[in-house]
Amino acid sequence: MPTLLITNDDGIHAPGLAALQEALAGMGDLYVVAPDTERSAAGHAITMLHILRVWDIYRNGGLFGRAVNGTPADCVKLAVSNLLAAPPDLVISGINPGPNTGTNVLYSGTVSAAMEGTIYGIPSLAVSMGSLKSDQDYRPAQKYARLLAEEILKRGLPSGVMLNLNVPSMPLQEIKGIRITRQASFKYKDKYEKRRDPRGRDYYWLSLEDAEICDPAPDADALALEEGYASLTPLHCNLTNPDFMRTLHAWPLPK
Repeated sequence: MPTLLITNDDGIHAPGLAALQEALAGMGDLYVVAPDTERSAAGHAITMLHILRVWDIYRNGGLFGRAVNGTPADCVKLAVSNLLAAPPDLVISGINPGPNTGTNVLYSGTVSAAMEGTIYGIPSLAVSMGSLKSDQDYRPAQKYARLLAEEILKRGLPSGVMLNLNVPSMPLQEIKGIRITRQASFKYKDKYEKRRDPRGRDYYWLSLEDAEICDPAPDADALALEEGYASLTPLHCNLTNPDFMRTLHAWPLPK
């Protein structure tokens, strides 16, 4: 029976995490290891200068999972290296309320947790919804997450590759299917609100960012969501640009 490691970046008490565990029930031995509180936009940060603690979280009279006072990547690292008897067969991160498309994948703790599994050589999947709505209906993402988990366990994934799934926030019957996509390129217009605390000191609060797709190609992940498709993007952690490597060889650099 396969072992599945479930994690997220919204914290162990997030409804999306419970929805993911429910979706995968019966597929194998499920282990939940997640941050103790929300760690959204933590990226691929890991904890090096503070101690990490782990404790059990119980629900409905039974063990739900284990909380870690660290980042999503910390959770996967600890689970694989210390908390599980053997490496899991699959790492699934989510379900995140809000899309992780385009440049957002670089900031996303949801994607980074799955990428950490990939670094360990474990097939991994990140699952996100297309909206930040508080009354999120996770059933469409649950269906697609289970379908993909079953396929990954059957077929595996190439070394160094993970899958990033984004599901539109609409009724399941209205979703047009899954479109194989690539990561879009976003142009951000960051907005920071300048405020003042009770002691009269200035501080800044990042408000919602405006983003536009720089390359609105038909196979861009963000565009697929806008058109009512779930987007499925294969990602890898090697950021090298091989085309520009060849250009660099023509530069007059010391040899």
